[in-house]
Amino acid sequence: MEDFNWFSFVRVDNSRRSRRASSWDRTGGNLDRISLARGQTATLLETEGAGCVTHIWITSESLEPLWLRKLVLKMYWDGASTPCVVTPLGDFFGVGHATSTTYSSLPMVMAPRDGSGLNCYLPMPFSTGARIEVTSENDVTETRLYYNIDYEEWDSPREDLGRLHAWWNRQNPTDGIVEPPEMPDHTFQHADTNLSDEGNYLILDAEGSGQYVGCNLNIHPLRNSKIDGWNWYGEGDEMIFVDDDAEGTRWPPTLHGTGTEDYFNTAWGPDEKFDSPFFGLTLSQGHNFTGYISWYRWHLLDPVRFSRRIRVSIEHGHANRRSDDFSSTAYWYQLEPHTPRSILPVHERLPRADFPPLPPPSPGGPDSEATDA
Repeated sequence: MEDFNWFSFVRVDNSRRSRRASSWDRTGGNLDRISLARGQTATLLETEGAGCVTHIWITSESLEPLWLRKLVLKMYWDGASTPCVVTPLGDFFGVGHATSTTYSSLPMVMAPRDGSGLNCYLPMPFSTGARIEVTSENDVTETRLYYNIDYEEWDSPREDLGRLHAWWNRQNPTDGIVEPPEMPDHTFQHADTNLSDEGNYLILDAEGSGQYVGCNLNIHPLRNSKIDGWNWYGEGDEMIFVDDDAEGTRWPPTLHGTGTEDYFNTAWGPDEKFDSPFFGLTLSQGHNFTGYISWYRWHLLDPVRFSRRIRVSIEHGHANRRSDDFSSTAYWYQLEPHTPRSILPVHERLPRADFPPLPPPSPGGPDSEATDA
């Protein structure tokens, strides 16, 4: 839209005033942080009137592990009674599994050291006010939080601008088939058909008018292949139902994809870390497609627009045959009101510790490019 184009920083516009909410030390010292005790909520931004959040930077530290899943980020626009954004802190900035890693996309960046500098450049307009808060659900220890939130105050609101929404979901594990011990890997990966999204992993189901602008998808594969090289967790097609499709689950959906790595704009079962402005594979840790996996895809230039409802889902393995740990954050803009959303309790958000043991490599196993055949 015209308000956020290349010339925005050139055009003189005194109807907008730059502001910042920050954790700077009010005594003039160098303790530029806040400390969150267990169960405590901190309001990072609270402002009235019209405006737009233009940039968020946050970094945090805790002696307690997994705090990036134990901290909950919420955002409220225009006095909403329920949050428009409700996600774990780390997942909002693009990577799940309660971890961070250095990567760079157009709207989200995890910057050095080790991805601990969390940045978001998605515009977040509001008409009557904004509130951003973080709640600690640590077990015992405090969390130190440093932040800068840059925003503008506007003379008048823009009612045609959607409000940013983000929602985190998890299915642990997904509901796959019971695999007979004698079933070949190729049969497990490629058999059966699927002509609906029944049983798919749900990324987003929203009512209203707006546009879906992206997601991150985090997978912890829980299966071992019988032959080294055959543990590819993908093959799942994305399915995006819009308006009439979503309301009646009419087949086929408006947008039907061709495979997990294809939706994230890569190819042939990749296992190499990659980041770009609009898509990437930020975590790909283990041998033979094991360990923590994290993808992102932005639809900033190709948003999926909806006037009444949208449903975004993806198969967990071809025809939903795999039982893996899936989690995701969906991002979309819509006009209010929105459907109220909650978040899973903290014990259901934490990463699994049960990485499956790896079998010894088998000679002659197929390479990853063969798994899509």
